[in-house]
Amino acid sequence: MRLKQNGVWELGWIYVKILLAYIIAKLFYGKDSKTILLVGGNLGEKYEDNAAVFHRYAIDNFLDQMDIYWMYDPQYDYIEKHQIPNAVPLGSFRNYLLFFRASYSVYGHSIIYDLAPFMDKFIFLNQKTVMLHISHGIECFKKILIQKEDIPLLERCNYFNCASEYEYNIKRNEWGIPEEKLVVTGMARFDLLPFNRPSTEIKRLLLMFTWREWLFDLTEDEFLESAYFQSTVELLNSDKLQVLVQEEKLEVRVILHPFMKRYETYFRKNSLINDQISFFSFDEILIMQELHDADMLITDYSSICWDFLYMNKPIIFYTFDQQAFLENRGSYLDLDTDLFGYKANSQGKVLNYLETIIKEKRYDNPFFGRAPEYIDFFDQRNCERLAKALFQEEFVVDQRGH
Repeated sequence: MRLKQNGVWELGWIYVKILLAYIIAKLFYGKDSKTILLVGGNLGEKYEDNAAVFHRYAIDNFLDQMDIYWMYDPQYDYIEKHQIPNAVPLGSFRNYLLFFRASYSVYGHSIIYDLAPFMDKFIFLNQKTVMLHISHGIECFKKILIQKEDIPLLERCNYFNCASEYEYNIKRNEWGIPEEKLVVTGMARFDLLPFNRPSTEIKRLLLMFTWREWLFDLTEDEFLESAYFQSTVELLNSDKLQVLVQEEKLEVRVILHPFMKRYETYFRKNSLINDQISFFSFDEILIMQELHDADMLITDYSSICWDFLYMNKPIIFYTFDQQAFLENRGSYLDLDTDLFGYKANSQGKVLNYLETIIKEKRYDNPFFGRAPEYIDFFDQRNCERLAKALFQEEFVVDQRGH
């Protein structure tokens, strides 16, 4: 990921705001008795995923015990739509002042993307806030990609949540995070999903591939020739898929990963889009609604697959560039033996699996029995465990929300 571009003067003004906010926080709020919780996720661009679910849980259960704020990108207008109280624009003076005053903070991707832009150079100034990183998926499909600015932020973070002991072992042994910083709580958004509830028919199919950082610097021609682009477009344009869509009255919803948004026009221009095959960028949909409504998933290595495993819905893993993916990024999973869905390394296999699932009415996930290998909790109390790990029993759960 890259921070949104800023000019030299704008960057200088941001640094001034950060330092001024720090000075004012020290001078006027040094003995502040107010409890403040800051939450942010998805670069402030959407109110979704685990950070947003936990934010709503905190509002429902702790609003009478603390001030709760959501950090958002002011270029996006979702605040009124979701009726989010105490929403603060990222990069504003108030944002930085609250960052230094906060008792607790929770973020989904990184402090500098979700809570306080450009704070990596000043993170050492904040020794007050208890910080928790809340993963947006079980971290095993992609090996961690640590950039220079991430190091002080990771070191400063107090807690990293884990969905399970499986993820705990990855973060402890592969990431090198001290065990006292790891808390096994489950994944927040699972609280809002039905456990083990396959659909009664296959009518809505979700197709979502994850991002590839090694594609970001390609020219237009190089990207159009990439396996990522070609595999996606050729699958959507295939005659067999078109026949299945028409015969079975399927609705195929293609969702582009937010980090691949720069290539959106290429997909729209080259894919066969009609009344039954539709294309969406991430900011056009509500992902939690898509999860509820979809009957099955076609993906490559996207963390959205965990939600379909949890719900016991069929998954087809289309591993069209497996070798390149492993060489460029790597995975903690063995992609040949550990996947919990139908594995297809060619378009033909994807379509054969899809046809079999539909015509033989295989509406559940035959790999559902593997769910406990990766997920520890199925009780829809993940937010409660997160709150206890973060607040250390200091606050009482109201239980109005969950």
